[in-house]
Amino acid sequence: ITGSDVSKQVADMILLDDNFATIVSGIEEGRLIFDNLKKVIAYTFTKNLVELLPFLLYVVADVPLALSTITILCIDLGTDIVPSISYAYEKIEADILKRPPRKKTDKMVTSQMVTLCYGQVAMLEASGAIFAYTVVMTENGFWPSRLVGLREAWESKSVNDLRDSYGQEWTYEQRHNLDLAAQTAYFIGVVILQFANLYGNKTTRRSVFQQGIFGNRFMVFAMVFTIGLACFLLYVPTLDRALNLAPNRFLWWLPPIPFFLYLFAFNEARKFFIRKYPDRFPARQLTY
Repeated sequence: ITGSDVSKQVADMILLDDNFATIVSGIEEGRLIFDNLKKVIAYTFTKNLVELLPFLLYVVADVPLALSTITILCIDLGTDIVPSISYAYEKIEADILKRPPRKKTDKMVTSQMVTLCYGQVAMLEASGAIFAYTVVMTENGFWPSRLVGLREAWESKSVNDLRDSYGQEWTYEQRHNLDLAAQTAYFIGVVILQFANLYGNKTTRRSVFQQGIFGNRFMVFAMVFTIGLACFLLYVPTLDRALNLAPNRFLWWLPPIPFFLYLFAFNEARKFFIRKYPDRFPARQLTY
């Protein structure tokens, strides 16, 4: 490559290798990095609303708190860290060079991303987590209708005869133990449903089956690590209490599973619609 020193100084970019194949590889790598950064942001965005919902219900509907602050830290600084890193190891999508070039005005965080993450995926995740919470409460006698407006009496240490939906009386200590079990179910729900979110953001347009479910080995490791970490936080004596968790029964890991399958199917259907009808308005709103 030749050029005067002046032209090099005013240039925004200087090509050290003008081989066409190298330029194509550079474009691919740039698009891959941009895509993977957006995937990390979308993955992280989604759980914010899921973590906020228990506090909204706590304030607005006077429902006993479904997720404590310290448990949120367990998610943000524990179970979500390694899965987020796994996107850095995601391989390039086969159709990445078939997409039109991005505009200079295009942003990494778009209104479509916010709508998709908060308005759709987060709603499904929150539904699964709150369902896991209510299953534990209902199994122990507190139906959802009984939980509304119960916060003040639930948290009062002086109330030791609080009646559930069947008339059974609960002491403060018994309620506290049940609260830990229900909050743990919500925590488990977030962990499991974030796996569906993890795979939902694995690709932007292609099916994960086309990309390869186990193609990103670090992502598989991240899921195994996260399950191991969650079990460690739940079943190590004294640690669970310190983190406002409880060693829940295996059956209480199952309520989020249907929502996991639904969220996985939703993302596959969404990306199929994007590939099939890319120019239609719904497709433009279902992608980021």
